[in-house]
Amino acid sequence: MPLPGACLNIMEARHKQKGYGSISNPERFFNQDFKNLKQYCLIKGVRYLDDMFPPDAKSIGQGILKPSELAHVMWLRPAQIAPDAEFVVDGYSRFDFGQGVLGNCWFLASIGALTFQNHIFQQVVPLDQKIKENYCGIFHFRFWRFGRWVDVVIDDKLPTINGRLIFVHSKDPNEFWPALLEKAYAKVCGSYTDMTSGTPSEAMMDFTGGVHVCVQLSDTSSDVWGLICRAGKSNTLMGCGTPQGVSTKKQNSETLISQGKVVKLIRLWNPWGKGEWVGDWSDRSPMWDTVSSQDRQMCLSVADDGEFWMAIEDFCKFYTDLDICGLKPDFIDGKSSAQWKTSVYEGRWVAGTTAGGYTFWTNPQYRIKVVGENSETNEKNILVSLMQKPDKRNRRLVQNLHIGFAVYLVNISLCHIIHTRITMLKTKTMLKLTFSEHENVFNHYQNLYRNVETTIIMWCLSADNDRSKINYNIKIICKLENSLLASQALICCPNIHTVAVHMLK
Repeated sequence: MPLPGACLNIMEARHKQKGYGSISNPERFFNQDFKNLKQYCLIKGVRYLDDMFPPDAKSIGQGILKPSELAHVMWLRPAQIAPDAEFVVDGYSRFDFGQGVLGNCWFLASIGALTFQNHIFQQVVPLDQKIKENYCGIFHFRFWRFGRWVDVVIDDKLPTINGRLIFVHSKDPNEFWPALLEKAYAKVCGSYTDMTSGTPSEAMMDFTGGVHVCVQLSDTSSDVWGLICRAGKSNTLMGCGTPQGVSTKKQNSETLISQGKVVKLIRLWNPWGKGEWVGDWSDRSPMWDTVSSQDRQMCLSVADDGEFWMAIEDFCKFYTDLDICGLKPDFIDGKSSAQWKTSVYEGRWVAGTTAGGYTFWTNPQYRIKVVGENSETNEKNILVSLMQKPDKRNRRLVQNLHIGFAVYLVNISLCHIIHTRITMLKTKTMLKLTFSEHENVFNHYQNLYRNVETTIIMWCLSADNDRSKINYNIKIICKLENSLLASQALICCPNIHTVAVHMLK
């Protein structure tokens, strides 16, 4: 008799071989096939109605609207709201939309960042969708969710009161891509209410499925300016946080000459659309009189649109963290010639067996074996990500645990065994057990030096798990300059996995 879950694992392996879950062949969220549903509606001559995210109070969720307001909500299609409704009007930009009554500025900041990267935007928002041609009231969007791309289907009924959209709305009353994108993400989260409160990095990861780096701006040792400049030249989304809210880092950084001194400026955008920096280099700052007219004309735009410039020193002083999400990790060291290979694996912590907590040696163990030479032994060229999957349908009900991992250097003759407390205490620690700073976190990233051949990575919970099981997703990204790189995973025994990374010269 096969082990529990063996059949499911075999099916998932077959799907992966066919590219199922990739951006070119995404999973069907709730098993809803966009093409089949649209074809059915066109043949029948009907408007699509999504029974998995119906136009009712449950999809809005509790706590956003008062009962008296809920009683007046009407779900209308775009053509019922604006007679000349279009999906996109004259392109897309961060200035297209404004926040509604929902506290999801973190999501809107991520959309603002998304509009700077056409390639990524069009992956998430298919632009071949029309409201007039072959229209049947159905739309779809793509998000990366915990290791897989999913295609999310929605109908185009939007919640309104007195004919006005309740949540995100476009500045142009005829444009509806922001409201429909928000609805698709609300469906993924469970309801509109489930989008309340978050960080830009969460949505930016769902838009890219790539590499996430969070920089604590109080860390004076980090080269924030260099990192921002490199990220600005790559396919990245950037967002930053302050105790007063979040902002999108626009893909602009400029070096100007002011009174004979070099000034490093960055441009930011507040998703609220109002409320700007009023210090040095703000829209009406006298500092702009100290630069050339060419620089002033190139950079300065005096408007209450939520966009403003700051000196890098003020940025690091008044903001707390900077999130960067990119398709590839090139921005970390700026070496665009590097080739990166990403391997994704899934596992679970099970109470009583592999959810070790303080008995850390009983946690899942993964071996990384690197074959090949690299002259730059102190270069960080392996990235490891640990992400826990939600165990609830509704985002607001998910309670993420404190997660982390440790890295050990092991003798090659001992790399195939499950290591115990005794063997681990005798093993050289490359990276001490490190947990993410926040208790309720779903993703934890670390850079590693590739100067050893074989290491063991152990994924850990900070305390013993009292839940039956917690699923996780791990991502290992390796780099090699100007060469091919292959990766494969082999199950050696129930609690140790091998990741063989071959560096080919």
